[in-house]
Amino acid sequence: MPVHDVVIVGGGGAGLRAAIAVAEENPDLSVAIVSKVFPMRSHTVAAEGGAAAVIKDNDSLEDHFRDTISGSDWLADQDAVEEFVREAPSEMIQLEHWGCPWSREPDGKVAVRPFGGMKIERTWFAADKTGFHMLHTLYQTSLKYDNVTPYDEWFVTNILVENGRCQGVTALELRTGKTEVIAAKAVIICTGGAGRIFPFTTNGAIKTGDGMALAYRAGVGLKDMEFVQYHPTGLPGTGILITEAARGEGGILVNKEGYRYLEDYDLGKPLDVTHPDHPVKKSMELGPRDRLSQAFIKEVEKGRTFIDELGHYVHLDVRHLGQKKIDKKIPFVRELASKYAGIDPVYHPIPVRPVVHYCMGGIDTDKEGATTLPGLFAAGEAACVSINGANRLGSNSLTELLVFGARSGRGAAKFAIEHPDLDMSSLEKQALDEQSRITKNFICKQKGSERIANLRQEMTQSMESGAGIYRSESSLKETCNKLAELRDRFSNILIEDRSLTFNTELTSALELDFMIEVARSLAHSALERRESRGSHQRTDHVNRDDQNFLKHSLALQTEEGPKIGYKEVVITSWPPEERVYGR
Repeated sequence: MPVHDVVIVGGGGAGLRAAIAVAEENPDLSVAIVSKVFPMRSHTVAAEGGAAAVIKDNDSLEDHFRDTISGSDWLADQDAVEEFVREAPSEMIQLEHWGCPWSREPDGKVAVRPFGGMKIERTWFAADKTGFHMLHTLYQTSLKYDNVTPYDEWFVTNILVENGRCQGVTALELRTGKTEVIAAKAVIICTGGAGRIFPFTTNGAIKTGDGMALAYRAGVGLKDMEFVQYHPTGLPGTGILITEAARGEGGILVNKEGYRYLEDYDLGKPLDVTHPDHPVKKSMELGPRDRLSQAFIKEVEKGRTFIDELGHYVHLDVRHLGQKKIDKKIPFVRELASKYAGIDPVYHPIPVRPVVHYCMGGIDTDKEGATTLPGLFAAGEAACVSINGANRLGSNSLTELLVFGARSGRGAAKFAIEHPDLDMSSLEKQALDEQSRITKNFICKQKGSERIANLRQEMTQSMESGAGIYRSESSLKETCNKLAELRDRFSNILIEDRSLTFNTELTSALELDFMIEVARSLAHSALERRESRGSHQRTDHVNRDDQNFLKHSLALQTEEGPKIGYKEVVITSWPPEERVYGR
């Protein structure tokens, strides 16, 4: 049985930053990074546009704080946001010292670009492959620590709880099919979001809510799960993201009439953009992501969108930027549009539509990443600290990986030192129980009639139709009932592959099991929130209701299904007011 001081589940940006923090905090601590994919295949690599932190003289921590709180529709905890904006610049500078190649101004200073919902340009970028370069930098830095051990292509199936605290995980080694205990004095969940519970998403196939479900089953609440961010510009048919950087550099959205339709919507007209290279001075395209996605639905209702076999879409036009600027600032946009849409954005507008992008909710943690289960921590998109509230501000997420990845690493290191004892015999028994569960319910199951693909498709379609950009009591109840049905039908799942080595049918079944749990927590949380706030829009409750719902939802697992409670939002210096932009 492998034994470590700290086990990190997930090898993306948050997990790698946490591992480095543990190693720096105490080089004598043993750290394990357990990941179902090789770390450089983690979804952080797909982030394109940039990462937010105050660096310019015309910016301030107060401005970053206010943009984040306003963007969250006042559901972010202000004490956490204060810590976040204060620590963000030093984390970004540290990443540069480790080798991240930030794009530069002609005078050599770090370049920043505009991003949606921010009144001041503060988004650092590395062309439009920011996540790629950040993940490379973090991975290469982690390799210099001898006390960090990788467990690549291990799938975590359960969190081990003994004597009232987390004492490790069970994990399936994909190469052998063997389930083992990886014991630890502290565990950090960094597995990313759960976009794959929806049918059309920018998220890679690995983002199936594993860590959220693991914590949920261990008794930890999932906070603010009803808030799901749609990014306004995904490629129809694939869900591939066309980064907000394309709009930050001056791209505009037009409908089938060639009209820049955001003129008609309450995005706070107009937002002045001060970047000297920005050709569009009235940039509604840099409104918050939730408002832009909602405006698209209104355009569909008005019959002003394009439509083909892939559905409704509008055009993102960057032609006026010219080939030189496109190739310098957003070369990956040109590459993606050419490969996956068959058009060159230098000469043709890009077809786009809203697509599920980010989960604002997640595992309930404090500012140090600690959960209500002693010894269990979480960071990144899997966690909800909460700095994102009802709508995440674009480019805050990559910085959040750094700030709270580091914080959770230091918190876990401290906990591991203070709690050195492990109950090894009980952990061995739990491992045998977990191996028996997987063997009985999946590998050696003799009967079954439900196909994984069918259940997954029914789940995603139900989530889109009932819990999409606009929701209602009737649509959410229908989704909740459908998910309860799928939960029952899952017990009759059919597994035809009996092999142990790289059994992808088994891992798909385990992922679907997790996804159904996460989807139910989301749908029930949305049903109980009878207001419209940020990304959560109820057609039957169209107004924000601070009197009854200025609070975080908290989903807890019970035998009857998710039980929804609430906890207070932390307000320190800025009481709620009307959410407006650029006025």
